[in-house]
Amino acid sequence: MRSHAVTKGLERAPHRSLFKAMGYTNEELSRPLIGVCHAQNEIIPGHFDLNKIVDSVKTGVRMAGGTPVAFGTIGVCDGIAMGHTGMKYSLCSREIIADSVEIMGMAHPFDAMVLIPNCDKIVPGMLMAMLRLNIPAVMVSGGPMLTGRYHGENVHLVSVFEGVGKVKANTMSLDELEELEENACPGCGSCAGMFTANSMNCLTEALGLGLPGNGTIPAVHANRQRLAKHAGMAVMNLFHEDIRPRDIATTEAFENAMAVDMALGCSTNTVLHVPAIAKEAGVDLPLETFNKVSKRVPHICSLIPGGTHSMQQLYEAGGVQAVMNELLDSQDSLNQQVMTVTGHTLGENLKKAQVRDSEIIRPVSNPYHKVGGIAVLYGNLAPDGAVVKQSAVAEEMLTHTGPARVYNSEEEAQAAILGNAINPGDVVVIRYCGPKGGPGMPEMLSPTSAIIGMGLGTSVALLTDGRFSGGTQGACIGHISPEAANGGPIGLIEEGDIITIDIPNNTLKVELDDATLATRREAWQEPKAKITTGYVARYAKMVTSGATGAVLKD
Repeated sequence: MRSHAVTKGLERAPHRSLFKAMGYTNEELSRPLIGVCHAQNEIIPGHFDLNKIVDSVKTGVRMAGGTPVAFGTIGVCDGIAMGHTGMKYSLCSREIIADSVEIMGMAHPFDAMVLIPNCDKIVPGMLMAMLRLNIPAVMVSGGPMLTGRYHGENVHLVSVFEGVGKVKANTMSLDELEELEENACPGCGSCAGMFTANSMNCLTEALGLGLPGNGTIPAVHANRQRLAKHAGMAVMNLFHEDIRPRDIATTEAFENAMAVDMALGCSTNTVLHVPAIAKEAGVDLPLETFNKVSKRVPHICSLIPGGTHSMQQLYEAGGVQAVMNELLDSQDSLNQQVMTVTGHTLGENLKKAQVRDSEIIRPVSNPYHKVGGIAVLYGNLAPDGAVVKQSAVAEEMLTHTGPARVYNSEEEAQAAILGNAINPGDVVVIRYCGPKGGPGMPEMLSPTSAIIGMGLGTSVALLTDGRFSGGTQGACIGHISPEAANGGPIGLIEEGDIITIDIPNNTLKVELDDATLATRREAWQEPKAKITTGYVARYAKMVTSGATGAVLKD
């Protein structure tokens, strides 16, 4: 056992003494030490109640003969960080989380680990560390928030963001917005909808690194606590069988997860996180793989924000396991032989799965869209790629040509949108917001929500080298690479240039010839760094492109 390095033998008496200072007994120290890594805090709704999950996991570990040892890591609430300098610190927190878990796992040689995240960057950060450490491990999330109700309709966090635009457009009063604000988030959990947190928790389950139910059991359900106990027991089985994360997270498993990504219509942020996680597993996952999977896997769930169905409805319809079972009817969609943290193969797990509502989880023969939820676009505006959640784009905006309205910051664009300076047909371009230029590739839920709230969602497109929240809907294309700060073509666009978007054909271009772009490139000057001290300044110097998952340079 790894833990014998600190618990066994004459020379480890000082180490045992330190354990005994905390009340550990010889009996506890003779058992496998199981790290229970959590990100519980009092600033993220999805993490506020994770102490309950921690307690249940520890119970499960003890029931199966292990000794749980809990420790914490950081987490950023993207909703609270949105729209100000704080959002520059969100994506880059992923690397800090991965590094901190690695540090704890190496400094204190646990025999196995249970990881407990719930929200946006914490899930991929912990998954990256899990694969980097490669000791037996299970992930169990805190679960999704219930959907709020307002005037008889389902509402959620993004409804409030869109409400700001409605107030500016005089279609909602301040009193109505306040009432919406009171009811949109009815309790703890990851924000209700197929936003980034729930997307990543579902993909963790699809990848085989989380137990069935990890992605969809609501945070407030007793079944979530039972799942946490089972996770504690499952990690002990993985320890005894010596099944490790890299035995599970194979190329085939990642392709399974991408298939579920397409079927559910997950957040575009998955295109950042999945390759970053794959890199830690030693799996090569080029950006183009997303298009290949998207073309063969239909979109069979219409979930908030692109659709009307809630996470709770997806859970009641059978959850991720039922979605995967349905995909078995789609040619070459899933590999059933991959191992999972249950100790069984995916095919064995799916024998228990069934679709309980064929409208929430449609058959592959009658999908919402014949192609997957995400598309990667290429062209002279995005030579290395750009990403769009095509399942959340209105039909009339799948192809669009219009004049560029160019802004060098989110704040400038937001002021223009709310100031009625954007006209139907425009293409709003927000640049210098990539991993380096942002810095930190900030999400932009405020301008996208403002466009919807102002009634421009079916007539205005938005492009950026930054990224969008999983709560985004509409013709919003992000991750444009190379980014402007690295001299990418998006930095050469001028006001009024004509931009053409063709999502069905995966193209994104500006109507300029190569000679014009070359002339503009010669005149282009790299902008001064927006932040020059601290972690984010270091991150900007070390980060790679959004097209490679915004991982740090080797």
